[in-house]
Amino acid sequence: MSSNEPDGNGADGALPPPPPPPPIPPNVIPIQAELEQAPELVKKKVVRVPIARRGLASKGQKITLLTNHFKVNVSNIEGHFFHYSVALSYEDGRPVDGKGIGRKVIDKVHETYHSELAGKEFAYDGEKSLFTVGPLPRNKLEFTVVLEEVSSNRNNGNCSPDGHGSPNDGDRKRMKRPYRSKSYKVEISFAAKIPMQAIASALRGQESENFQEAIRVLDIILRQNASKQGCLLVRQSFFHNDPNSFADVGGGVLGCRGFHSSFRTTQSGLSLNIDVSTTMIIQPGPVVDFLIANQNVRDPFSLDWTKAKRTLKNLRIQASPSNAEYKITGLSEKACKEQTFTLKQKSGSDEDSIEITVYDYFVKHRHIELRYSADLPCINVGKPKRPTYIPVELCSLVSLQRYTKALSTFQRASLVEKSRQKPQERMRVLSDSLRKNKYDAEPMLRSCGIAINSNFIQVEGRVLPAPKLKVGNGEDFFPRNGRWNFNNKKFAQPTKIERWAVVNFSARCDTRGLVRDLIRCGDMKGIAIEAPFDVFEENPQFRRAPPMVRVEKMFEEVQSKLPGQPQFILCILPERKNSDLYGPWKRKNLAEFGIVTQCIAPTRVNDQYLTNVLLKINAKLGGLNSLLAVEHSPSIPMVSKVPTIILGMDVSHGSPGQSDVPSIAAVVSSRQWPLISRYRAAVRTQSPKVEMIDSLYKRTSETEDDGIMRELLLDFYTSSGKRKPDQIIIFRDGVSESQFNQVLNVELDQIIQACKFLDENWSPKFVVIVAQKNHHTKFFQSGSPDNVPPGTIIDNKICHPRNNDFYLCAHAGMIGTTRPTHYHVLLDEIGFSADDLQELVHSLSYVYQRSTTAISVVAPVCYAHLAATQIGQFIKFEEASETTSSDGGLTSAGAVPVPQLPRLQEKVCNSMFFC
Repeated sequence: MSSNEPDGNGADGALPPPPPPPPIPPNVIPIQAELEQAPELVKKKVVRVPIARRGLASKGQKITLLTNHFKVNVSNIEGHFFHYSVALSYEDGRPVDGKGIGRKVIDKVHETYHSELAGKEFAYDGEKSLFTVGPLPRNKLEFTVVLEEVSSNRNNGNCSPDGHGSPNDGDRKRMKRPYRSKSYKVEISFAAKIPMQAIASALRGQESENFQEAIRVLDIILRQNASKQGCLLVRQSFFHNDPNSFADVGGGVLGCRGFHSSFRTTQSGLSLNIDVSTTMIIQPGPVVDFLIANQNVRDPFSLDWTKAKRTLKNLRIQASPSNAEYKITGLSEKACKEQTFTLKQKSGSDEDSIEITVYDYFVKHRHIELRYSADLPCINVGKPKRPTYIPVELCSLVSLQRYTKALSTFQRASLVEKSRQKPQERMRVLSDSLRKNKYDAEPMLRSCGIAINSNFIQVEGRVLPAPKLKVGNGEDFFPRNGRWNFNNKKFAQPTKIERWAVVNFSARCDTRGLVRDLIRCGDMKGIAIEAPFDVFEENPQFRRAPPMVRVEKMFEEVQSKLPGQPQFILCILPERKNSDLYGPWKRKNLAEFGIVTQCIAPTRVNDQYLTNVLLKINAKLGGLNSLLAVEHSPSIPMVSKVPTIILGMDVSHGSPGQSDVPSIAAVVSSRQWPLISRYRAAVRTQSPKVEMIDSLYKRTSETEDDGIMRELLLDFYTSSGKRKPDQIIIFRDGVSESQFNQVLNVELDQIIQACKFLDENWSPKFVVIVAQKNHHTKFFQSGSPDNVPPGTIIDNKICHPRNNDFYLCAHAGMIGTTRPTHYHVLLDEIGFSADDLQELVHSLSYVYQRSTTAISVVAPVCYAHLAATQIGQFIKFEEASETTSSDGGLTSAGAVPVPQLPRLQEKVCNSMFFC
């Protein structure tokens, strides 16, 4: 993005805006202004920005830690970055659209016109922006360069596309490849001047638009450095073409391990944050091998080619024997030995045209042996009107091509297992990476006077004590190492299960034994479970039917046998994960009938397993498994004295490769104040990939608001003894720093409007906290192989120079390296002390009803995820959205109307159905 465009994040951390202007603007008749415009103008002027830190917290036991930030010294702060716009065109003036050509062209300009450019080094982002330290000789420069043999995409690590030595070059004329030399026109024009001083100001807590740009230049230098080494670039992460970093996760997909690196401004100065990062790539090598793995079949003759065509579109291949590189545009309609094309041949001075099959052409004319392609489709690499066919066995997928579809559960499990690293190993890998990258030798960084220290920055953390819990019979309980259990204990508020049934969708399972054990276990935990009405086994004739039909038939059976609607149904599914019965079953129960249901797919059934299932059932039916002692006595600072609602907000999106799957917004809210362990959820769909929640307040008429907030506020009111919340604490998940201002000014405004719509005179106080998990800061205990202890909090040194943020590792990291949650306090109108607020956030990691452990992010955020995931399964989007593997983005048709989700029945809409 060129810096002339608004960046969406210019106001981050800017100084508070000046006071609003007088209400009456010039050129407006005062009377009119007073009636209509004055209040509007005043209202609109208040732009909220994230609050500054108000002081450090001190509770907890001190602990010395290392973090994966490395100190950066900047000596040339007097200098300026100059930003230039780059326009590339062909000789005939058509703009260049191919990705990846830009870098080659600019490299060539740099090499050819070194002296005209005053010997300046470039930082080029690969698209339209180029930066230098100090100015180029003129504000507008035009060059022409000639490139030999350009393949349309990124250079691929180790394989050079040496297209020259291909046999029979004459025969390949019809291929019309873009190799021969081509001329490009390059126009470089001055766009902006960015003082490096902006970095120094930001470190003093004064951020500006310039600062965002200056840091962006530094990040572009890192990207360019990686690109020169032939890496795949994904935002600020770099992946080398090194088979040692590939891990097969199944289905023709590899996890590719690389590095994230980005510059951050912190309280202790500028730092470089380096972390291990993993992306998914397509298995390189023969196309057929990839397809066989991808579709999990035995041989190429069992492949589903319609599916293959979708999977392969836009992937890049190398064709043997010429090693030329192409992009796949499709497949041939017919098999290789039947697909024909017109071959022009010279015989003497005449030119003949003959129809020939692709197979005969390659075997008889090119003398290339084809072992198995004859009966398979060919790969098409041509244009729609001018196909170019290559037999499939001559095609190999180029390395480092991203795979952007959602991973299956098994692929995900395999990825997690193969990419986890113990803290010590991760530190070693990061140190090696910093050494190998030799950033000190990078010419651009040197001209900025940047030096990077090779030691992990040391920070001081504090370990907060675990909160005391209450379980059954008023017993107190202290978690140890972030976990506890219910051995010989009863649930805090157990429910009764009286009218219930069991359904079994053809799972092989001793259902009667399971029911007997569940009743016995329930009894030990204080839940009185009567015998079920009945156990319904699926009629074998429906086992192969579509999921919807199976659910429908099972329900007919249940309805015909039961005297009335059950309170609860236990459902046994045949597959552990991704059962396609799950969505339709949940929808039927929750949206159509209002029945609480628990799905299980039992493999090893023991008391531990059954207790975990009972945790979920008890929470769904309105019980509580454990609660905080401070919640029981009510004595939570700032929360127990005044009616307070706690919200968790999250938006979940389809995978990067799916551009037309609606995003799902979920908001959960606490109920029955002064409790903070009970929640309910509201879920809505919205346009794909939109991060801001658009349905918090939705006026449908003068008196109607169909938004999420109204629903949650009314429930709080009725469940909390007819009290409105005077305080609203919002936890927002999944937004990046560039969107903080939108959360504060767009989402919060909608929430305030929803409150005002309920009662014009009601002005609750707000706290807004963003929880981020997808960042790259990690903590290590120096000299210990263990992860940091649960309850570790860091709010100094590597935190923001001005804003109020902290890192918390509430959970015990059992495998791999703990990922701390980064909390940003954007607004606090209640006036918490630093200690009280951190303590509240820590406590909210202990109220998660589904497990007997502290979790890594506050429970309301976790619940919002669960609610979005579960209700998202009500509508199956998969069929529509097997879009191509490398093209995300909007469909050509533009905005598609978003399908609405069915609402839950009244009986279950206030329940913790998502548990």
